[in-house]
Amino acid sequence: MTDLRKRSLLQAAALSALAATALVGCGKSEAPAPAPSAAAPATTASAPAPSAAAPAPAAEKLKIAFAYVGPVGDGGWTFAHDNGRKAIEKEFGDKIVTSFVEKVPESADAERVIRDMVGQGNKLIFGTTFGYMEPMMKVAADSKDVKFEHATGYKTADNLRTYDSRTYEGAYMAGVIAGKMTKTNTLGVVGSIPIPEVVRNINSFTLGAQSVNPQVKTRVVWVGEWFNPPKETEAATSLINGGADVLMQNTDSSAVLQTAEKMGKRAFGWDSDMTSYGPKAHLGSAIINWAPYYTKAVRDALEGKWQGKQQAWWGVKEGAIDMVSIAADVPAETKKRIDEIKAGLKDGSFVIWKGPLKDNAGKEVLAKDATADDKFLGGINFYVQGVEGKVPGGEKK
Repeated sequence: MTDLRKRSLLQAAALSALAATALVGCGKSEAPAPAPSAAAPATTASAPAPSAAAPAPAAEKLKIAFAYVGPVGDGGWTFAHDNGRKAIEKEFGDKIVTSFVEKVPESADAERVIRDMVGQGNKLIFGTTFGYMEPMMKVAADSKDVKFEHATGYKTADNLRTYDSRTYEGAYMAGVIAGKMTKTNTLGVVGSIPIPEVVRNINSFTLGAQSVNPQVKTRVVWVGEWFNPPKETEAATSLINGGADVLMQNTDSSAVLQTAEKMGKRAFGWDSDMTSYGPKAHLGSAIINWAPYYTKAVRDALEGKWQGKQQAWWGVKEGAIDMVSIAADVPAETKKRIDEIKAGLKDGSFVIWKGPLKDNAGKEVLAKDATADDKFLGGINFYVQGVEGKVPGGEKK
């Protein structure tokens, strides 16, 4: 079992007041069943008229709720999840009704919001950040008739399962582009929380860049939060002032790309297509498409096939990860390479994490020809060669 994408427990407590609000309705309201027709009048004196059969009651819609850690308009992580919600509305129509609460802190408020979702009759609930794991476990234990889906967690139950995306695949492809486009051979990453998920993405970005440009080095500035545009802006500015001319992020807003645009450098969109936030700076966007998994989960629930105690980790192969909107000035051979990587990830012929690999202290972490399994990937707490500094804390999560 792998430690899947972990969303931190450090979301700002100031958001807690917003989480206690009622669910924001996002689907059609349920229509009442039509009233039974009245009996027809008698046609003869000797025989009563047959009664008209009452119409069958309307099928009950599956009520689905989403708890979001950030604002729907963040342009990144939460925006991508909400696109997935809209996709299932389109796919299943009047069979379902959806709702969401945004800006739900990773705190006790999350439990209150999720319990409120249960109280409002939702039978399928998605929690979209790692910090909801313990609250969802508690509510699931008390709500056996409700199905729970937890993004990026690792704990499951009879009525709770987990799902995540292989964001490191998008980070690697961004690195390939960055390695070709950098002029200073210095790349920068704005990191959120130093958990394996984020460290894995930083390393994969660096490995991608080194595959086309061995001279590349990567610098990292941590902001300690998933969504804090001012801090993200400050970190991006620091990296650019330190010599980085291509930036990637593992944060949820578009601030890094916007900063690169203002300072005449290049950067990537993350989680969603962020082209519009910095069209001159934008080199491409490593996106997550949650629609395939959400469609499967809802279909499972509607068809009675949903099972708990399962984990899903989807990537390019399943249509969950992609590199899109690659800039026009990226060389044709680099675009071709990205297409080759996508094809290899789909059919299994290409592996990102393959030995020999050393950490940035020179210690071998993968032997020659060894391939990292999901357990290895889920516990990464080191930087690969080429990434400067040390992972804060350095302990396994």
